[in-house]
Amino acid sequence: MEKIDEHARAAHLLDAQGKAAELFVAIEERGLIRPGAGERQVSGEIRDLAADMFGVSRHWHKRIVHGGENTLATARDNPPDRLIADDDIVFIDLGPIFEEWEADFGRTFVLGDDPRKLALRNDLPKVWEASRVYFEANSDITGAQLFDHVVELSRAAGWEFGGAIAGHLVGEFPHEKIAGHEIDSYVAPGSDLPMRRVDSQGRQCHWILEIHLIDPGRQFGGFHEELLDLRR
Repeated sequence: MEKIDEHARAAHLLDAQGKAAELFVAIEERGLIRPGAGERQVSGEIRDLAADMFGVSRHWHKRIVHGGENTLATARDNPPDRLIADDDIVFIDLGPIFEEWEADFGRTFVLGDDPRKLALRNDLPKVWEASRVYFEANSDITGAQLFDHVVELSRAAGWEFGGAIAGHLVGEFPHEKIAGHEIDSYVAPGSDLPMRRVDSQGRQCHWILEIHLIDPGRQFGGFHEELLDLRR
């Protein structure tokens, strides 16, 4: 079997995430998330921006731009296109491919000064970080155990967890070859293998952690995701 350079794999994944983060900065700086623009329109503008900045021509999952009531939807849903409103909350979830390496990055933006929406946006990275700390503190943690803890942290912060999963494997495109059809490829109920393991090809498993919080009154939600087990 060909020797796997795990240091290089980790570096590629971190580089892909760094470029995705740059793309999100550019999305905000260029004012793409704006009142009166349709979600699909913004998605198309993001596609063009990613191509201009990094030559991105493929995304391993559909580009997600959700605002208002559509922020309650998960990646599996396909809500109708809607216009972004003046006092909206919007989240973006992108999976651009950089030189055959997947990124998966999500952030939430608030237009206006609604205190509840701002609180949700601000709590998302806190819940994400607390979940990461729990992962790091438990060497044999399973995807199911981490999912349960994410749900507990979400509720402790005053929100509900809105996702069917709280993360998934990531790697060389397409990561589905690692066994994407199996529940153990996800941070989800029933995922009972240790997350710290190698795959069938002897490669270290790397993970995305995604946090989808929703208002208990189910008025709106928000989303935050990035690499769980790798950091610069």
